[in-house]
Amino acid sequence: MLARFHSVALVGIEAFPCEVEVDIAGRGMKDPVIVGLPDTAVKESLERIHSALENCGYEAPSRRVTVNLAPADLRKEGPAFDLPIALGMVFANGLGTPERSGGYLVAGELALDGRVRPIRGALSMALLARERKFSGLLVPRENAEEAAVVEEIDVIPITSLSEAVGFFTEQLPLEPARVDLGRLFEQASAYDVDFSDVRGQEAVKRALVIAAAGAHNILLIGPPGSGKTMLSRRMPTILPPLTIAESLETTRIYSAAGKLPAGVALMATRPVRSPHHSASGPALVGGGTIPQAGEVSLAHHGILFLDEFPEFARTILETLRQPLEDGYVTIARAHSSVAFPASFMLIAAMNPCPCGYFTDPKRPCKCSPPQIDKYLARISGPLIDRIDMHVEVPAVPYRELRSDRDGTDSRTMREQVVAARQVQRDRFGRDNTTLNGTMKPRQLRKYCKLDEHGEAVLRQAMTELGLSARAHDKVLRVARTIADLAGSESIQTPHLTEAIMYRRLDRQL
Repeated sequence: MLARFHSVALVGIEAFPCEVEVDIAGRGMKDPVIVGLPDTAVKESLERIHSALENCGYEAPSRRVTVNLAPADLRKEGPAFDLPIALGMVFANGLGTPERSGGYLVAGELALDGRVRPIRGALSMALLARERKFSGLLVPRENAEEAAVVEEIDVIPITSLSEAVGFFTEQLPLEPARVDLGRLFEQASAYDVDFSDVRGQEAVKRALVIAAAGAHNILLIGPPGSGKTMLSRRMPTILPPLTIAESLETTRIYSAAGKLPAGVALMATRPVRSPHHSASGPALVGGGTIPQAGEVSLAHHGILFLDEFPEFARTILETLRQPLEDGYVTIARAHSSVAFPASFMLIAAMNPCPCGYFTDPKRPCKCSPPQIDKYLARISGPLIDRIDMHVEVPAVPYRELRSDRDGTDSRTMREQVVAARQVQRDRFGRDNTTLNGTMKPRQLRKYCKLDEHGEAVLRQAMTELGLSARAHDKVLRVARTIADLAGSESIQTPHLTEAIMYRRLDRQL
């Protein structure tokens, strides 16, 4: 007898429909077999399913069982096929054809006692169910709230194999999970840090406002203890709040990677990822035999903070070029190619020299000029060109460090950022995701025109600093953001000179 259930195969963060067919032959004794490019976890499901059936009181098939996962040319990975395969065995072994099976996607890992354990990628599965017009989705209870943020489908929470059988035989009515998106955002969108915690560094805060307003990548250069890490970790507090669409896309990445925090149904704050400088290439940009999202994708719509920037292997830093330019990462393998979104703001921090005190007026530097040059040479010119702003972070004077007066707070800085981004939305169109930091060359020529004096200033900077064509474009983009923050229709000379000032490494230390 044959039974069919619909499930989902994950490739990267994308979900694809998969039909699970279970056939129990009329005669013959043979070990059960799964076909359709299953990985090891899927093949091992037969042992888990056999125990789960017996412990739930169902008779395990005594005849030849063939499980087909279609389409046969798509690789199937992970334990999420346990539940649909087990359901197929139950119904093919005598319960008949469940009328509801064609309208629901099913996914879940089985424990030996029949309990259903959580899985990865529930949000992607729910989005697929809505796209393909399914009535709903059966997922483990722990994943139900995450999947239920997708409207227009019923998400049925399941705790055991017996519950799933009861639902499909219509003997056990189960209520769909419901979530209040407004409540979720309100509970999860609060930050526990603020820029008011930072003493001094008002000039650096100004640079960070510019970077946030135009989505510019930024490099902070300063001695140890000057506050580079503290400033960087507060950057999300001044970025505009995540939209629903951005939140869903970010949550989908974390869900597929199995990194969604327990009890969190939706990512409501912008992520901050700060990998150690010993991280490998696949850990940073993604990879592996089965391609997985890396840190750059986990920072999607958020911040990628790279502390001790020159300490990262140069070959690994060079892999950042594609995501910085294109906003996504492509991981190619012999059997397939997977693209992961990676639209993030890069904040890097570094010391000015190996000992860290080259620019500190109170601490002597112990490094020789060749040592400093070798240290700075660890970061390639092409990568430096892709970073819009290079900002010096000086040591904080004792008087400011001990001051009782709070500095500029995150709320004030965010208001400036939101106002500047509103100007950009009006300029590029409300449905356009372009910001000043991602302007194309044609937009650059249209919106970054200079007067005669501005042309002279930029020409002199290009000549004296030896700026590349890409650095020239970066200066204009930053100047456009400074003009937007000032409420100016055109780029004035003070806006341009401030933007040039932020090319710190082009002027050398």
